[in-house]
Amino acid sequence: MTTQRKSLPGFLRRSLRRNYEEDDEQDVDLQDSTSHRSQDDESYPIEIAPISNSNGKGRNGATLLQNEEQKDLVRDASERSISSHGGAPVADELSSPQTNSLRNLSSPAPEEPSLQPKTYKEMQYERTLEAPVVNLTDLRKLTWNGIPFQHRATSWKLLLGYLPTNAARREQTLRRRRNEYRDAIAQHYDIDDDSRTLQEQETLRQVLVDVPRTAPSVPLFRNERIKRILNRLLYVWAMRHPASSYVQGINDLATPLLAVFLADYFDESVDVLDGEVMNQLSDEQLDELEADIYWCLTNLLSSIQDHYTSDQPGVQRMVARLEELVNRIDGDLCRHLRDTGIEFLQFSFKWMNCLLLREFPLKCVFRLWDTYLSEKAGFEDFHVYVCAAFLCQFSGQLQQMSFDELFGFMQDIPTNDWTDTEIEILLSQAFVLTSLFGGSDAHLTSGQPAR
Repeated sequence: MTTQRKSLPGFLRRSLRRNYEEDDEQDVDLQDSTSHRSQDDESYPIEIAPISNSNGKGRNGATLLQNEEQKDLVRDASERSISSHGGAPVADELSSPQTNSLRNLSSPAPEEPSLQPKTYKEMQYERTLEAPVVNLTDLRKLTWNGIPFQHRATSWKLLLGYLPTNAARREQTLRRRRNEYRDAIAQHYDIDDDSRTLQEQETLRQVLVDVPRTAPSVPLFRNERIKRILNRLLYVWAMRHPASSYVQGINDLATPLLAVFLADYFDESVDVLDGEVMNQLSDEQLDELEADIYWCLTNLLSSIQDHYTSDQPGVQRMVARLEELVNRIDGDLCRHLRDTGIEFLQFSFKWMNCLLLREFPLKCVFRLWDTYLSEKAGFEDFHVYVCAAFLCQFSGQLQQMSFDELFGFMQDIPTNDWTDTEIEILLSQAFVLTSLFGGSDAHLTSGQPAR
């Protein structure tokens, strides 16, 4: 089998270089190492070290893979360039000394940014986004490694297909789409209940129940103007997409879009999540914000449409893929879950339905989505690898737990203190998994338990 060769993200290459620089052994060729993939009757156990531990080693670039053969594979993969892949970054794209540490990717801006020179990364974004016609391939390569605050909203709108790549067409397109959404509100939302069918009334009732429960720990989403925005755009989406159906969880998917697009009206120093900025925006600005969220959410959901049709087959398919993948990676963990009576559907359904939004602080989700949007099928395919890496972070702990302990842990996984650093390491681990298994169907077709 011919294996597609990928280069690792810049921040992973640097982390691995620091950890393995003492090893002078010759690299193992990637093609030779992938011979394990054809052995459908065997597992390919991968030891994924926890991101955080008591001595803090994991947070600063700890060893991602413990197996020596896997280390060789990663070192070899780090020297490869991308072939036929538009998402992950190419080698040396972040070679500037200004971006030569993981800290630069996630640290807050300096207190006096006007006195600081622009980073190499910021200049790359400006050059890409200010082009008369944005090259989406170039933009995806940049966004895999995270998007600076001031460019995130525009980048997301471009990658979601809402903004035209041609700068000359954007103003006209925005005006037309915002007017179209305004007309949809008048047609579907601003009407008497007597004009709605029973099914439409039930959909509206469900939306009105779900919105107050959205991101309950984030003050912004307790703001009445924000609730009104969510009520309208979720209901209008449901009415305009009768082949799908509104289900709990779609409301969660709107939250990163809302927060990122709202933040674009303010300076980086303003924390929009506290909700105190809402009285600074005019009704016209909020109407524009709402329309932008609606269209971007619509485009996002269209890429995972069968997640929200009857019986949600897309979500169930991703759960099954996750179980097969983890079975190949960590057979001991899978056996323990089975032996204790825990099924993957019980804990990972919401991971797929809500795209891990309920598992991480919202600010971490921004960084996660930067990478998802850079991938051609980030919310569908790469997300499964992220979930696998996420679950395996806690393998050692989980294998010591009883049913009740497992069930409780899965309902409240301890990620409240996670930052962009932890998310980037998680993305790195997921990328390694795609390098090992992404070119092979072995982890999906093998019906035999891992040994």
